[in-house]
Amino acid sequence: MRFLHCSDVHITQDYSNVPLRQLGWRRWMALAELKLGRSAAFAEARESLAQIAREAESRKVDHLILSGDVTAYSMESEFFGAREALGPIAADRNRCTVIPGNHDRYTPGALASRRFEKYFGQLLVSDLPEYCAEDGFPVVRLTGGDAAVIGLNSARVPPVPGMSHGLIGRRQLEALREAVQDPRLRGRAVLVAVHHAPLKPSGKKDTVTHGLVDGDALLDSLPGSRFAVLHGHIHHRYHHPPTEKRPHIFGAGSSTQRGQEGYWVIEVGGGRVIGGEQHRLGKPLDNAVARTG
Repeated sequence: MRFLHCSDVHITQDYSNVPLRQLGWRRWMALAELKLGRSAAFAEARESLAQIAREAESRKVDHLILSGDVTAYSMESEFFGAREALGPIAADRNRCTVIPGNHDRYTPGALASRRFEKYFGQLLVSDLPEYCAEDGFPVVRLTGGDAAVIGLNSARVPPVPGMSHGLIGRRQLEALREAVQDPRLRGRAVLVAVHHAPLKPSGKKDTVTHGLVDGDALLDSLPGSRFAVLHGHIHHRYHHPPTEKRPHIFGAGSSTQRGQEGYWVIEVGGGRVIGGEQHRLGKPLDNAVARTG
């Protein structure tokens, strides 16, 4: 089976046309970041995401995984744009998994109104609902005969902008450990999607204000090449191979950021994760791929 892993697509509204009162104080603080380059970097994000969905079809990918940050700052129009760009694949939970990132939980209002779930809730129905421990997570998807995707939620509303660390939490982690031992997952490779990075490309942990607080506990729960952790958040695309004590780690980078557009295609077979191909968006296959085993 083949899985396309993308992340941090950041569909971005034109904030210059939004009244400040509607933005709220958290987004006011983000306006400087937009003006300093983020807005330009993601100006074509919607078109790029639509192209990723088309390439998933043309490259005969079995399942698309988007590991969070579908929006810039949780605006309704941004969620709508992301859902529309993904097209028909996002209507089928057997072919698509999307989890929230910290930018999709940017304000208490976005969380309370369940804005993410309004557009992607159809993908959050678990095949094994007995393991849903916290607000519907973990979400387990049995894909084909030899793989499973498990979506976790590490995105919490930050106390103040600038603090963007993630936390899976004890209940989800315990449910994950139980789920991967379930007989229905026996013999399957397991791809675990979480937004925040358990490790950086250097192999070191991220900072306490930006990293995954319980990343060590996550990796300890998934030893060996049967498992892979798929994440975003840090806007670097890379791969750490598995060891006896930890899984593959795939960072998808930012799949729609200008000049960095791309994604992973991850191959699974024989009950393990075989490796991945790093694709540059819109490039011919022979010029687009960096392979990893």
